[in-house]
Amino acid sequence: MTTVLAIDQGTSGTKALVVDPAAAGAGGRADGGIVAVAEVPVTPDHLPGGGVEQDPAQLLASVLDAGRRAVRAAGRPVAAVALANQGETVLAWDRTTGKPLSRAVSWQDSRSQRQCDDRADAAGWVARRTGLVLDPYFSAPKMAWLRENGVREGVVTTTDTWLLHHLTGAYVTDAATASRSLLLDLDAVDWDPELVALFGLDPAALPRIVACDEVVGTTAAFGPEVPVAGLVVDQQAALFGEGCLTAGTAKCTYGTGAFLLANTGAAAVRSGSGLTTSVAWRARGATPYCVDGQVYTAASAVRWLTELGLVGSAAELDETAADDAAGVVCVPSFAGLAAPWWRSEATASFAGLTLASRREHLVLAVLQGVAAQVAEVTRLVAADLGGPLTRLRVDGGLTRSRTLMQAQADLSQVPVDVYPSPHATALGAAALARMALEPELAAADAVPPWTPGRTYEPRWPRARAEEFLDRWRTAAAAALPRQDAADGRAEDGHG
Repeated sequence: MTTVLAIDQGTSGTKALVVDPAAAGAGGRADGGIVAVAEVPVTPDHLPGGGVEQDPAQLLASVLDAGRRAVRAAGRPVAAVALANQGETVLAWDRTTGKPLSRAVSWQDSRSQRQCDDRADAAGWVARRTGLVLDPYFSAPKMAWLRENGVREGVVTTTDTWLLHHLTGAYVTDAATASRSLLLDLDAVDWDPELVALFGLDPAALPRIVACDEVVGTTAAFGPEVPVAGLVVDQQAALFGEGCLTAGTAKCTYGTGAFLLANTGAAAVRSGSGLTTSVAWRARGATPYCVDGQVYTAASAVRWLTELGLVGSAAELDETAADDAAGVVCVPSFAGLAAPWWRSEATASFAGLTLASRREHLVLAVLQGVAAQVAEVTRLVAADLGGPLTRLRVDGGLTRSRTLMQAQADLSQVPVDVYPSPHATALGAAALARMALEPELAAADAVPPWTPGRTYEPRWPRARAEEFLDRWRTAAAAALPRQDAADGRAEDGHG
């Protein structure tokens, strides 16, 4: 079996795993045979006016450092390197030297709102062509923002292309990452010249789109030279890693934000409710799709609580949170509201505060606010799928909070199955890399079998959940900035 170094380059850190399926044993093991893990933090810089940037040199150094540490700790050779990336983060760079020509503009950055507003007349056409919403969250507006703010030289790509250039010399991106750009024809799974022109970009400067189970080159960055494969955007990597291989299966990852994806099979469903549709992955010649909804603030809201001293750390959430929020409702839109509102300028709010409100009420309200946003996405995903979800698979650091997970089950009114490993993204990338090197390996056999570390059943009756969500929706509507008559966006906030 193929031993893989799987690297998950994320917003707040880079994680590297050495995965050896043989180490999982004959019966399979929840961790898929992880024999070594290394993590290196990276630091996003939050700037006035909605800017969020990262140092490209720090991103590359973290990939090299984490990967080398993991290989050393494993004490065994690897046969391939896989890379999962953070998606919509972009930078300008010199293709000849690999030198960055800008900071990395994070997926969280909202400064390209004007680039979206300037193209608002094309929003409907863009949505039909790409499956996405015209929003600063996606890559192309940020690429245009860089070009319009003085970065004229070099190429502008997502970070995966730049990292892969340093590892292999290749100039590529995978189909799933490309589908998050607003530049891809979703049905053709190819760059769309009209979309590229809409954003004023150079079609000749776009990387080649590759399959997720394709070998794109070799690297000696982590030891002897080995193939590089298993390229995939982070959320789709987790979808694959958690075994959501058939239409109607769904997962939610709780990281900096919370991201719910549901497999729609071969159907590139266009959402009727403000969600987005992307390529799930391209492997074995097939291209399944997924519908997804994004919550911009999850772990970052918990970080806000810790910075204010309301909770010591994420590990203290459960012991700090009250059993009841005493009427306090939080809309934790610290970085704007994503699906289905798509209002990057929205701000966070608390409602129902009284002189009797205490920190434990605020902590619970923040957790319930995150769960409420995910519950809204769950409801809308069900509408797009044509039927309700029967279960929700979850992963990410915040799944350790019993309070949050129980709130999620209560508000979504479905059982919540906690993935037993904190490494779903890297394991998904590793499985795709194995498929690249083992042509006979089917997707269902590449993904390790697993049973939930814990399952949370809904405790609230449906009527109580709906009553809470009605109050939460009212608070969310109040948190949206007022629109003046000149603003062409719909009052319901669907963009």
